[in-house]
Amino acid sequence: MFQSLTVRNFRLFAAGQLVSVGGTWMMIVAQDWLVLSLTGDSASALGVITALQFAPLLLFTLHAGGLADRHDKRRLLMGANLASGVLAVLLGALVLAGGVRLWHVGLFALGTGLVNAVEIPARMSFVSELVGADLLPNASALSAAYFNTARVLGPAAAGLLISWFGTGTVMLLNAVSYLATVAGLWLIRPAELHRGARRPRRARVADGIRHVVAQPDLLLPMALVAVVGMLGFNFQLTLPLLAKTVFHADAAAFGLLTTALAAGSLGAAFATTLRRGRPPLGLVIGAAAAFGAVQILAGLAPTYTTAAVALFLTGFASVCFAQAANHRIQLGTDPAYRGRVMALYTLVFQGTTPLGALLVGGLSETLGARSGLLVGGAASVLAAGTATVFHLRRTRPAGSPARPPAEVTR
Repeated sequence: MFQSLTVRNFRLFAAGQLVSVGGTWMMIVAQDWLVLSLTGDSASALGVITALQFAPLLLFTLHAGGLADRHDKRRLLMGANLASGVLAVLLGALVLAGGVRLWHVGLFALGTGLVNAVEIPARMSFVSELVGADLLPNASALSAAYFNTARVLGPAAAGLLISWFGTGTVMLLNAVSYLATVAGLWLIRPAELHRGARRPRRARVADGIRHVVAQPDLLLPMALVAVVGMLGFNFQLTLPLLAKTVFHADAAAFGLLTTALAAGSLGAAFATTLRRGRPPLGLVIGAAAAFGAVQILAGLAPTYTTAAVALFLTGFASVCFAQAANHRIQLGTDPAYRGRVMALYTLVFQGTTPLGALLVGGLSETLGARSGLLVGGAASVLAAGTATVFHLRRTRPAGSPARPPAEVTR
């Protein structure tokens, strides 16, 4: 289960990420709570801020994938984390000074999104350089494990810290947490990285897209990821609305709902560390259907306790799907295109979130907070069913009958 941690470079990277991602999740809770406090619990305002944070992924991630293929990923990641820290310091200072306005939060969200557009594809493709292809599924699953460990601890801590000290202090703590990742990257030994013989001088975005389109076994899971990511993975928007407008919870209780989702995600992350090799497409489709089903249950939950249980199951299914899709795509990709392909993966998974956030935010404003979870779950189930149909059509030979004729079976 922990085989990748025998690699020194990966241990350093994972340790820094655990601290940094914990700070990031505290920041997410603080930012959402700040927006709701500034706007009188406006779902539309929260949807706009979420859209601003993810819009740069939609616009720039593919080009950032080219940067990851051409340049040193370690240095790109160090620069991105330092930039994120500076942004967090500026917003936290505004909050503590009492001068923060909604447009300040919007600018910060946009700036964070620009940094993430560079950081995410570089980080995802850097994991293979840390451990090599053989350990990639294990290292990717462990990355999800530390991500969701931070996702469990971060929101719970944020809820308490916001109650005690306010959102500004939480934002400054997040800024400090980025230094852990920078320190880990600084201590990595470049000579022990699993890099290709040379980097391409020109890493064109179009070549990466053609690489995916030319392979149906990459294209179908990528399309499924696009739908589920856009409509199903809007928890940054749906959870604070569910906590505050349906269950009338305070900041600490909101943090615990987010923790329930993250705890399920953490369990799935540890379960998927046992995977070896490339998962079948059927597993990716089945995980998407399961995710949609339990998200619908979360949207229908009548009490705070049942919602927490349903969100635990939703978190488990979400990581099962995300990990299966990630491994299916990454292990089927030529290493020379990995940065661009993972940038495309990031684009369709997270870059479409602005569109989904605006749609889900509008629905939640009109139909109530539960509608966001219900629509996301139903869309995921429908996408899984459609993918199943295409998969079966592709695997059945053209013109072959559903059952062999009598003459052949005699």
